[in-house]
Amino acid sequence: MTKFFKGAFMTKADFIARVAQTSGLTKKDATAATDSVISAITELLAKGDSISFIGFGTFSTTERAAREARVPSTGKTIKVPATRVAKFKVGKNLKEAVASKAGKKKK
Repeated sequence: MTKFFKGAFMTKADFIARVAQTSGLTKKDATAATDSVISAITELLAKGDSISFIGFGTFSTTERAAREARVPSTGKTIKVPATRVAKFKVGKNLKEAVASKAGKKKK
């Protein structure tokens, strides 16, 4: 894992190595599987579909309305166009797992 600010984050290469290690797949097969999952999620979200993994969470899209925003450095008001964005809603099992680990963290 790579150190990042106060914690650590996992790169795609780190994730693939973990998948290979825990599943018994080769790194090549784990890379193919990971790329396939990411591609499938991307394609479904691009079509406007939702993907739900019970206990883990749901990937979906939502519409953001057009709005006006202010540029902090200049104070100038700009128009931000309407857009569709991806979002993720955390599932119960993931939420509980993260919450239980947070309570055990040393400072």
